[in-house]
Amino acid sequence: MTVTINDQTYYRTPEACEIAGVSKSTFLRWVNEGVIEDASHYDRRGWRLFTDEDISRIKAEVNRIEAKKLK
Repeated sequence: MTVTINDQTYYRTPEACEIAGVSKSTFLRWVNEGVIEDASHYDRRGWRLFTDEDISRIKAEVNRIEAKKLK
């Protein structure tokens, strides 16, 4: 369920993860490991609120490709 505050649309964690194409558990692991920054906004209950920019950052990590180093 999206939340609109002052004409800004925010997404909750399950929606943001679905849009970005990553499971919630993987996202939370990445945050805990410092792979990706956490959400930039929280509601009064402390729940994460994601902007479109936050989701773009998550998508960039999801789609990151690393070349295997050959010996």
